[in-house]
This record gives sequence, structure tokens and C-alpha cells, in this order.
Amino acid sequence: MALQWTESLATGVADIDNQHKELFKRINSLFDACQQGKGKSEVMNVLKFLEDYIETHFSAEENLQKGHSYPDYPAHKAMHEQFKKEFYEFKRSLEQKGATLSTVITTNRLLSSWWTEHIGKVDKALGAFLKGKM
Repeated sequence: MALQWTESLATGVADIDNQHKELFKRINSLFDACQQGKGKSEVMNVLKFLEDYIETHFSAEENLQKGHSYPDYPAHKAMHEQFKKEFYEFKRSLEQKGATLSTVITTNRLLSSWWTEHIGKVDKALGAFLKGKM
């Protein structure tokens, strides 16, 4: 299931929103590769981007939160840490088993559901807070 960026997901912080848009584009590339039975290497290339992305993006968000004394920082960081744990478990499974129907289903749940929920609620709350500070 492809992820659709809508303005309802926008945080109002341009850097964060642009990063989220690129994320959706790359997640959709991963979905396409899995669904088309593409080679493991193509799927792994997208996963490498996602691995780099979550480290860079989460760090950037967390630095903004700390820099502006965001009161929900501990909870937000904990969500990032939980996602990273699940992502790395998923990545290991994909490396071992390849792109199977099970991995497509897991990809859909892990990436689309989590990101849409996280961006649509948690990051939007952060954006509203930051707009008041910036």
C-alpha cells in the first residue's frame, strides 16, 4: 500500500516536512520493489537509505526538541528508539529471508502505519510547538 503525502501531515516546519516527503517517496520505492519481487539488492538499497534516514532525521528532530526545551521530548525520543529497534529487527529478517509475502506485510505495517501515525500526531504536535517558538 503506497503512502500518500497530504498537507494534513505537514508539521509547518519546512525542513521536517521535506524530509518526511522524501521518506514517503523512498518507502513507496521499497513497497514497489517488494511487490514486484525485485532482487534483494534493490530492496536492500532502499533499506540502506531508510537506515541512514532514520538516524539523520530522528537526530535532527531530537536536536530541535532539546534546543527548544520541548516538554514531550522524552516520550518522542522513546518512540524513535522503539521504531529503530523494530526497523533493525525487520532489516535483519529481510536480509535473512529475502522479500517474501510476509516481509511485504511487515513492511506495510512497520513503515506505513507507524510513519503515518507518528507524523500525523506526534510530529504535528512538535511542529505546532516549534512554530510558537520560532
